[in-house]
Amino acid sequence: MTPHAQLDWQDGQPVSLAFGDVYFSRASGLDETRHVFLRHNRLAERFAALPAHGQFTIAETGFGTGLNFLCAWEHFLERAPADARLHFISAEKFPLTPRDLAQALALWPQLAGLAQQLLAQYQSLPPGWHRLLLNQGRVTLTLLIGDVLEVLPEVDARVDAWFLDGFAPSKNPDMWQPQLFQTMARLSAPGATFATFTSAGFVRRGLSEAGFAVSKTAGFGHKREMSHGHLQTLPDGGWSPPWFARPARRHGERSAIVIGGGIAGAASAYSLACRGWQITVVERLPELARGASGNPQGVLYAKLSPHFTPLTRLILSGYGYSLRTLRAQLPEDDAHWRGCGVLQLAHDAAEAERHDGLAGAGFSPDVLKRVDAQEASELAGVELPHGGLFFPQGGWVNPPALVRKLVEHPNIQVRTSRTIVELDYNPLDKSWVAIGDEGSVAIGSVVILAGAAETGAFDATQHLPLKKIRGQVTVARATTQSEALRTVLCGEGYISPARFGEHCLGATFKFNTEDLGVNLFEHQENLHMLAGLAPCLYKALGGEALLEKALSGRASLRCTSPDYLPIVGPVAHAQSLIDTYLPLSKDATLQLNDAAPWIDGLYVNTAHGSRGMITAPLSGEMLAALLEDEPAPVARSLMQATHPSRFLIRDLMRNKLPPRG
Repeated sequence: MTPHAQLDWQDGQPVSLAFGDVYFSRASGLDETRHVFLRHNRLAERFAALPAHGQFTIAETGFGTGLNFLCAWEHFLERAPADARLHFISAEKFPLTPRDLAQALALWPQLAGLAQQLLAQYQSLPPGWHRLLLNQGRVTLTLLIGDVLEVLPEVDARVDAWFLDGFAPSKNPDMWQPQLFQTMARLSAPGATFATFTSAGFVRRGLSEAGFAVSKTAGFGHKREMSHGHLQTLPDGGWSPPWFARPARRHGERSAIVIGGGIAGAASAYSLACRGWQITVVERLPELARGASGNPQGVLYAKLSPHFTPLTRLILSGYGYSLRTLRAQLPEDDAHWRGCGVLQLAHDAAEAERHDGLAGAGFSPDVLKRVDAQEASELAGVELPHGGLFFPQGGWVNPPALVRKLVEHPNIQVRTSRTIVELDYNPLDKSWVAIGDEGSVAIGSVVILAGAAETGAFDATQHLPLKKIRGQVTVARATTQSEALRTVLCGEGYISPARFGEHCLGATFKFNTEDLGVNLFEHQENLHMLAGLAPCLYKALGGEALLEKALSGRASLRCTSPDYLPIVGPVAHAQSLIDTYLPLSKDATLQLNDAAPWIDGLYVNTAHGSRGMITAPLSGEMLAALLEDEPAPVARSLMQATHPSRFLIRDLMRNKLPPRG
């Protein structure tokens, strides 16, 4: 796990205690960045030459104080066309705390406007990928928290310019390795450039051996020489599974039909609308967010594994992204959301052991911290029988409020009470028509199926292994005593602080039923859960007498997958995929190269289970990255772990596919 950077402030400037080196030139960090990274990557002319809707990707080794990013951002705004987009990817092993970052950036008042935008979204960052949207989404910053030699190979992008930064090779030799230069070459777009402040011989040789043409030129300040150059020889990229490759980018009309009006559909629509796409959201119910996204209070928390499974890594990235989305989109009040913190209570021995593992994993206390029963009670405002993990940044959100806000974008149209029964594709103009009972409902170049389990209702997607799980929440009137609850409490279920005089608690998990009626038995289950989680709160609400009151609630069907990861990405022809990669059924180690048989322009975003408020917003960015051929917001392995084709490929490799009928 990665702690924050430890700094020594010398003459008002930050120095790394771990590396004993400065973050930027003592003479002028701003001028150094402009000389080394902007000028010698020729960014002024390259930004100016971008076409309409063009994009440019910069990758950096060492985010540090963010100075290089702010300078590139400022330069981009000055030179690039108004509809162009900048993607900045930066790896950082020891991220600065928000307080230290603010102190460092205060050294450059001329960048204050951009710095404030960055600081507004920059929080304590756990390990993994963190996507920040700036300048109304025109600029994306993807921070990779971890060792650069581990995180950079997981990048899914084509890089136009490299900022080869970081502490000096003599101070940080572990970074300046041949593996780094080879990864740079593999991720580079044709004609990619690099610049670095160092002219060390082994660095220049390593870059040259990786395929870069390397030149030396005058350095900045006391540094006599620096290095810069461009990719001269495209490396052999090596084999990668073609069934996870990106479909070719679609050109022409940028329009999409999004089927499903919950958080997955709204997030998919919003991410594309911010990129200039015209979107039609189609919902079968009379209003948006009436299904699983319709509960009055959804919990914003991260149930993690200390083993950092793919699901844990996705949750960590999605947790931060959802919180940043809420801060940017909605006021923090009882109608919309509250960052009141979340307590995950250790309600049994297994849960306590999991908490111990996470508490020892080195997270910043701004992200999570272990608390005993007394501390938990003080945080919650009510007496609790157990301690657990406290997530200070977590809280609750009213999901319908976020859904409605996301689809307010001027590029989004909404059509409700429309059930799509057929999808018709025209290969001549490469367009899709969504057809309802009364005819055509919407036309677009792309279709995104985001209607939970209804995603599998079409011929092209019926192979997806979607599972429905009924969940009922209970809504109970708050009392004077229960109003004292200040944080969300989670264990086997959850209860939220009062919203408009009511607590929301639940939710049940019921398989093999699609009944959406609210029943007394599941109210009883939720109350039993509360009695174990917080006995004093159960009593404060009325205890056993609660069942005799007119409790309200709602039931909905969650949609999940066999591995509990969402399903996000392009859809392939199922039988053609099986036929293409059938040799895997006899030898799963084969490195096949046949292209996947994609269904042109068909994508899905579904199976978020009970974690939709955490994983669905980020999944919208994942889809946008695929459709716009942008850098992915998560690691390459996570893009593959959530890919729609993963189930068919796994069954092939295990020789478990049923015989053809």
